[in-house]
Amino acid sequence: MWYWLFKYVLLGPILNLAGRPRVEGVENLPENGPAILASNHLAVVDSFYLPMASPRRIYFLAKSEYFTGTGLKGRFQRWFFTAVGQIPIDRSGADAAENALISARRKLEDGQLMGMYPEGTRSPDGRLFKGKTGLARIAMETGVPVIPVAMINTDKLNPPGTTFPRPTRITVRIGKPLDFSRYEGMNGNRFIERAVTDEIMYELMRLSGQKYVDLYAASLKKAAEGTAEPVVEPGSTRAEPAA
Repeated sequence: MWYWLFKYVLLGPILNLAGRPRVEGVENLPENGPAILASNHLAVVDSFYLPMASPRRIYFLAKSEYFTGTGLKGRFQRWFFTAVGQIPIDRSGADAAENALISARRKLEDGQLMGMYPEGTRSPDGRLFKGKTGLARIAMETGVPVIPVAMINTDKLNPPGTTFPRPTRITVRIGKPLDFSRYEGMNGNRFIERAVTDEIMYELMRLSGQKYVDLYAASLKKAAEGTAEPVVEPGSTRAEPAA
């Protein structure tokens, strides 16, 4: 109940006023049944504007830190993220990635829509970064379609480090479903998982118009903090702009 109340009464009208969202390709969303919505990730508000664009409820994986705060603020944050469909994931430890995949698979088996960000984190500079293969793995294991979604101008409305929106016209562009059934039975093949991931990232690049960078966004962020050097993965497939 809270999900729909936030969407249509408590939060949605404010977001509509601030972003005046234009939704393109809503007909590409299935009326029923499971699917993965694979989106680029420019700002925190992506996880709010994408659900507003869909007539169906969308679930997201969210870092567990959103659910472990203390005091009044911590309790409110935990309640809010639970109410709007966020699923807590512990990103620390060796089993973190597998736990995230299990949670996503369960929602898809229930026939739900799962929103995922293949880049794994927000873009630090507005470019599109290399996708991680977890999303491809889930798609291949479950056989569900992957629907690419481009969020446009959300980083202008909600720049990194800001709390209040800066009114900007945003666009949510929903692409045609991608079918990877041709790879049935190839689960666990890291080269196939990389090929599927790169195909998804190519569609996101085409829909969003972003420049593609063949390295992980997390690596760039760590390099900026002086904790690691960004490394381009050898042998990866580089996406090229459509002609």
